[in-house]
Amino acid sequence: MTDLLRRGPRSAAVRLEPLPSVVEATVSVVIPCFQYERYLEQAVRSALDQGGVDVEVIVVDDASTDGSLALARRLEEQDPRVRVVANDVNSGPVATFNRGLELAGGEFLVRLDADDLLTPGALLRAVAVMQHLPAVGLVYGHPLHFSHGRAPARTRPTAWTVWSGRAWLEARCATGANVITSPEAVMRRSVVDLVGGQRDLAHTHDMEMWLRIAAHSDVAHLEGCDQAWHREHPRSLSRRADDPRVFLREKHAAFETLCDALADSGGLRRSARRAIAREALAYARGDLDRGIPSALVDDLRALALEVDPGIEASAGWRAFEAARRRASSWPRSAAVAAGAAPRIARRLRADAQFRRWHRTGVFEPVAVASGALPAGDATGVPREAPA
Repeated sequence: MTDLLRRGPRSAAVRLEPLPSVVEATVSVVIPCFQYERYLEQAVRSALDQGGVDVEVIVVDDASTDGSLALARRLEEQDPRVRVVANDVNSGPVATFNRGLELAGGEFLVRLDADDLLTPGALLRAVAVMQHLPAVGLVYGHPLHFSHGRAPARTRPTAWTVWSGRAWLEARCATGANVITSPEAVMRRSVVDLVGGQRDLAHTHDMEMWLRIAAHSDVAHLEGCDQAWHREHPRSLSRRADDPRVFLREKHAAFETLCDALADSGGLRRSARRAIAREALAYARGDLDRGIPSALVDDLRALALEVDPGIEASAGWRAFEAARRRASSWPRSAAVAAGAAPRIARRLRADAQFRRWHRTGVFEPVAVASGALPAGDATGVPREAPA
């Protein structure tokens, strides 16, 4: 497997036929909860109803003032697989998850927000990958986003796509994009023990942890199936960072935290900084190409320069400055007309990237090679874990 991953472009991946799990695995599902009484039971039940795996559910209540803790205690009384702990004071999502992580005893690990749900069979599908591929430390699949009714989940994987961790990590830094929502990811506990828990980042603590895991293990994606339902609602953490000035700074902080942890002062850091700067300019172009020289544009321009001063030497910067001059000095109708083609190009590119992510789990094109698992022993697990 390692040889296959090292062939061809560094961004290449290997596509494998799915195989069944070989032994029943233990999986710890940690559910941080704050003020989510109305959602918590659905989240817990979605974990307890997973077939083919031995599940423990650890609910950590973060000093909720609604009925979350009382509900969690009732669920604990009803099912011995549920364990509840409560923070004395509100500690935030990172400290709350890390407290649950300390108590987790499973071979594999999931962080499930109390407003999200696992799809049927999600854990068994992910565990099968890591049982057959010992070098894989992170498996994710497609999440279904919903606000009211949930769409039916696809439960039969069509392929496993596997990257070397370094290739997957380099691609994330080069694009600056997070490709995992959160509940659709399953981690190998031994790798988490190696890299540690989540860092204190407001909105990108999950993302930074995925990146850190990829620095120490391979990454796999389950194609053709849905691994989780992610609930969209006004109080969700993901909705609190809709302002690009907020989430771009948060992503920048995640990459900087990662590179500090890896003692990387070169390629990954430069690549991530350039990606964040480009993304800031792209968001600013949204206003400029509609003839609007807004305060948001000025803030995003300053952010791009702060993150990557070298962006000024790029063709993207020159195009941005030309658009800014048009929006500031041309009649608005003329600026809008000049910005029409760039707006359409961005929309087409974004649509293509979303369709690619829906299929493959990443936004960028990937050179995929066919592969086969190494010969295994009686359990089906390869005799030697890839380096």
